[in-house]
Amino acid sequence: MSIRQRQGIWHVDFYAPSGERIRHSAGTADKKAAQEYHDRLKAQLWRQHKLGEQKPRSYSEAALRYLEACAGQADYDSKVRYIAYWRQHLGHLMVGDITADAIFDGLPTHKTYKHQGAQPLTPATKNRYLATIRSMLNMCVTWGWIHHAPKLPNFAEPKKRIRWITRAEAMSLIQHVPQPWLRDACILGFATGMREAEIYGMEWSQVNERARTAWVGDDQTKSGRARSIPLNEDALAVIRRRKGSHPRYVLSRNDRQIRGGDDRMFGRAVADAGIEHFRFHDIRHTWASWHVQGGTPLMVLKELGGWETIEMVQKYAHLAPSHLAAHASTVTFWSQGQEAGKENGNEDCALVAVNY
Repeated sequence: MSIRQRQGIWHVDFYAPSGERIRHSAGTADKKAAQEYHDRLKAQLWRQHKLGEQKPRSYSEAALRYLEACAGQADYDSKVRYIAYWRQHLGHLMVGDITADAIFDGLPTHKTYKHQGAQPLTPATKNRYLATIRSMLNMCVTWGWIHHAPKLPNFAEPKKRIRWITRAEAMSLIQHVPQPWLRDACILGFATGMREAEIYGMEWSQVNERARTAWVGDDQTKSGRARSIPLNEDALAVIRRRKGSHPRYVLSRNDRQIRGGDDRMFGRAVADAGIEHFRFHDIRHTWASWHVQGGTPLMVLKELGGWETIEMVQKYAHLAPSHLAAHASTVTFWSQGQEAGKENGNEDCALVAVNY
């Protein structure tokens, strides 16, 4: 038989026109579905042998080449994790057989936490799963492995909040942080707007105290673009204080590299300071908000923060309405007309408002 059942799962087993033996799982317990898969695969192999069509590529082949192409990217570890997840659900399919329905059927809906049990996944988390498989399939189109990729619309995400605190609240927060390394990480965040991973990954070789700058490499940034970071007095104070604490990294914990912050410790400090709904990443939002409130142009802020597009910093524009006020007088006419009328002794011009 060309299809056989083993432990409840159907397998295909036949010889292709080229003489190659095809033997693997159909990935289903449904005999009819397995037979359809067998017939479709056999027809593909016939067209490949007789008509010169390209060999069907498996999910595993696509995943391997995709990860090779993404090697070195800042989010490479995340891509590996998502590709491994999709392999459980799509690994038995050829790339050309992966449909939107198969992807959405395999999309996770919950995540189980040790103390909270199963919690529904947010739309943003689901979209990250979709982004990886979408990217891989689009690359398959580029490679000529498939003619087109299935359309995978994102889930609607709630608008991102802009949470920032005042300078007085920031001072109180820092004073309530018990560990010096986390306290210095907060100060660097408020002073430079660096992301958490950039702060903990900063090495002494990336700091030029005399030039009052630091830089992060393209392998450390979210955008994949290296950037220079100016250091103000607050940041320099941390740099000077941390000298000698670790031979390689500016910030360290128990003489070791810090690979991630302590959300629980940070959360307790936030609560003790009387602040609500504030995460470590909100320090970056606060830094950007302070800049805009202080008059820093959005294009300058974009470069300082390492954002890719101006749209990413436009969300802070409302915090500085005064930056538009100086341009409002460019198109005034009413008050200017009244003043001109008074100077020329023409009361009709000055009182035109009551005669229209």
